[in-house]
Amino acid sequence: MSELLQKALGIVERAQGNEQIEVFVATGTDTDIRAYRGEIEDLTTASSAGVSVRILVDGESGAQVGSAWAGALDEESITHVVNEARDNLRFASYDEFMAFARPDGVAPASLNLVDAGVASTAIDDKIAMAIELERIVRSGDARIRQVDSASYSDYIAAAAIASTQGIAVLSEQTGAYLSVEAIASDDSGDQTGWGLSVGRAPRDLNVQQAADDAIRRATRMLGAVKPASMKGVAVFDPRTASSLLAIIGSALSGSSVTRGRSFFADRVGEQVAAPMFTLIDDPTDPRHFSASVYDGEGLACRRNVLIENGRLRGFVYDTESARRAGTASTGSASRGGLAGSPSASCRALMLSAGEKNQAEILAAVGEGIFVESLTGIHSGVNPVSGDFSVGVTGLMIRNGQLAEPIREVTVASTLQRMLLDILYVGNDVEFLPGSAAGQSIAIDGISLSGA
Repeated sequence: MSELLQKALGIVERAQGNEQIEVFVATGTDTDIRAYRGEIEDLTTASSAGVSVRILVDGESGAQVGSAWAGALDEESITHVVNEARDNLRFASYDEFMAFARPDGVAPASLNLVDAGVASTAIDDKIAMAIELERIVRSGDARIRQVDSASYSDYIAAAAIASTQGIAVLSEQTGAYLSVEAIASDDSGDQTGWGLSVGRAPRDLNVQQAADDAIRRATRMLGAVKPASMKGVAVFDPRTASSLLAIIGSALSGSSVTRGRSFFADRVGEQVAAPMFTLIDDPTDPRHFSASVYDGEGLACRRNVLIENGRLRGFVYDTESARRAGTASTGSASRGGLAGSPSASCRALMLSAGEKNQAEILAAVGEGIFVESLTGIHSGVNPVSGDFSVGVTGLMIRNGQLAEPIREVTVASTLQRMLLDILYVGNDVEFLPGSAAGQSIAIDGISLSGA
């Protein structure tokens, strides 16, 4: 048994009387390196550890829960956290649906999400990757006048969850990233583009790929103009499609649905999207960088089909939202760090792949706009009403090919309408950091507000 899980189980033993205790302990090591003009501008390696405790007591009017946390795992901090959670319990309101998770018999997936290469790769080799990334971008095109940032990052993370309800699990994972933002310039002005490479360990990263991506995205936007207003087809590239799917995923959270804060509420069984749209949340797929064996309450993660052939199948639930909905947890609890309580959310969304790649989708669309980046997505998209109005940059699509770049454009619709108006889902799946993989998606009926 790991030392981290032993520590969590030891804290559980401090339960008194009729108390139920849930303990979350976590450790992590993060490395961040940023290069500038051939040298290291910033290098940080930091280790962290912490504990979060929730204490629950059932009563006639429901359960009361007190919680507390600390960013340390020494005995004094642990004792303080347990006592503080017990003290906070006295002021908690009653909730008839509140409960801690119990083992539900679902077997955990066999996943290896840890690569020893993160720890064994020398820091000098990591530094060299960041410096080389910046060098390639700076020298890759005469129009690149500056590299705003060229970074290497990695992490090693472990978390244990234990409770008086029989939960005792350990999760571990690693990850590594390269990212770079380039600024291209000509007589028309400046444009930015960013490149990315992601993996479980440094050896999975592709410096040339990340550099080429940033150069291409920056230079092809030079000369961007504000186009005329129109209504037509928008093709979202994999990264912008990933952002779109993450928003849709937030509306498929049982926590949002049971509180009436989702446009999917009371629509199970309805046709909510085009027939080729099948959306799955599957944290047991190791290709997702947010994959996990266990959820934030210690239940085994599992594959959940949310929308199948356009028809709404269901939602993701944690224990509390499942009780509120009269159903069972889908193993979909997430934690927003030590201070956050578990809540239901999608972790690893992906669409079933279509038949066409991006070039084939562009050819089939013929005329429209290609969306390369989104701005204002958090303020311009409402997962409760479904309203969608965001700024975009990208390129026009003419005769099935990418044409002149465009900027200062707002695209508008509703998420409800967009899902039904999907024309194509690409087979160009790109696994990205965050809660959703991306792939090209073509959507009709998008209003573009330009000149």
